[in-house]
Amino acid sequence: MTNIRKRSPTHPGVLLREVVLPAMRVSVAQAAREMGVSRQQLYKILAGDRAVTAEMATRLGKYCGNGPELWLNMQSAFDLWHAHHALSDALESIPTRAAG
Repeated sequence: MTNIRKRSPTHPGVLLREVVLPAMRVSVAQAAREMGVSRQQLYKILAGDRAVTAEMATRLGKYCGNGPELWLNMQSAFDLWHAHHALSDALESIPTRAAG
């Protein structure tokens, strides 16, 4: 994996907490109710303690009007960065092989 960022990508929940919900002027309770999820589930995402699943990305994409791909791509970038850093020592011993 080349071009790995030095800083972790932002967890999608942080963007939702810090930018999106305030811009929409809705509370967490209201957003959770309108998306049909529990406040606890949404609070865990906002805290960065829970990943945005495909189901949640679909709900967020509809609610925010920007589609699920944004939310899944953000979560994927966050997860890949953390996996790369957690496995960095093990990855050094894995050879890269190309077909052909």
